[in-house]
Amino acid sequence: MRHTNRVIAGLFGLGLATAGVAALAQPSAGPSTGITFRNTVTGEQLDVSQGKEGGRDTPAVKEFFQTGKNLYIDDKSCLRNGESLFATSCSGCHGHLAEGKLGPGLNDNYWTYPSNTEDAGLFATIFGGANGMMGPHNENLTPDEMLQTIAWIRHLYTGPVKDAVWLNDEQKKNYTPYKQGETFPTDVKGQCKPLE
Repeated sequence: MRHTNRVIAGLFGLGLATAGVAALAQPSAGPSTGITFRNTVTGEQLDVSQGKEGGRDTPAVKEFFQTGKNLYIDDKSCLRNGESLFATSCSGCHGHLAEGKLGPGLNDNYWTYPSNTEDAGLFATIFGGANGMMGPHNENLTPDEMLQTIAWIRHLYTGPVKDAVWLNDEQKKNYTPYKQGETFPTDVKGQCKPLE
């Protein structure tokens, strides 16, 4: 009888353990991310499912959430949008050409937060904010808009191309620094539709 009770208890325990493992294996709500985005100052994990609605289901955002690679970096249609988004959301503090104003410059190879040399770090700073007046922008920019803004910030870069870690080797070979007055036509082909 004791042996039977132990077997039943063991099987019951195994069943509970299996159910517990199955419960843990369930997908979590929100976008699936291979990258853990952390607040630039506190290091707390950011919940990228929060914030402004939309802009989480584009191929570029899905890729970025898995790998940290921004597919918009040299796409002229995304640069066109990024310029507009930067002008309305960032230039007031960081300057029209990201040269720095109230906030630090973003167009050279000195970064207030070294994590911002990587696109995932810059995304985390834009999404979750940082010190000083740099508040979170996750309520006024979607993740897709943030990637377009990052592409524009990277386009404004004036430092040595060897320090542009966001560019792959081929992009570094073809890199030409931004020239003031450069524009992109509204009908330029690429991944990003014109902003509404």
